[in-house]
Amino acid sequence: MQGRIEEKPSLLNHIRITLAAMGRVISFEDHALANLRARVAAAEEANQDLIAFARGHSGAVASIHGAVLAAIEAEGLDHLLHVVTQEWPQILGLDAVAVALFAGEMGVRADASGLQFVDPRLIERSIGEFEGVLLRGVGRGHPLFGPACELIRAEALIRLTSEPPLPSGLLALGQRNPQSFDTRHGSELLIFLGQVLTRCMGRWLIP
Repeated sequence: MQGRIEEKPSLLNHIRITLAAMGRVISFEDHALANLRARVAAAEEANQDLIAFARGHSGAVASIHGAVLAAIEAEGLDHLLHVVTQEWPQILGLDAVAVALFAGEMGVRADASGLQFVDPRLIERSIGEFEGVLLRGVGRGHPLFGPACELIRAEALIRLTSEPPLPSGLLALGQRNPQSFDTRHGSELLIFLGQVLTRCMGRWLIP
């Protein structure tokens, strides 16, 4: 009995599975080694993906924090719009940022070129298409980007919701790179950014 037990490891290391249909023989030992190597390779790839995600997420958080601090330090509504449309693109690594607001029968949009009046129904329809934030790849950016819309290939539209008489609207972030914005974690950060902007505007719009 003892002799038979001692033989088992040797037998297992040399067992062959004959695949008659394929006309070849596979070693259990070789098969197990191949599986182990595949698992190690998959684990290494997953680890690299996790590191890349963590670095990207950390960078996104730092960018959002920088944009928030710049908005909080604005010294008035005009200065705030300047920060959002001209400083945020550099802080956030974007190609275009626009803000569109409406209240009653009046609608305005602001981008790096300045402030323009727009049909409030355009803004109202736009924010009625989604809740919170909309991330998408596009062939042409949202019209509220103005002339820059021709260059936009990925955009994030963020709802700006306020109680009357304060205006509501949207914040539009655009980039030329067709790679879309991050999904779940990116959405949470962008919603936070929109909430901060809404409160900053309210501070300057209410005497």
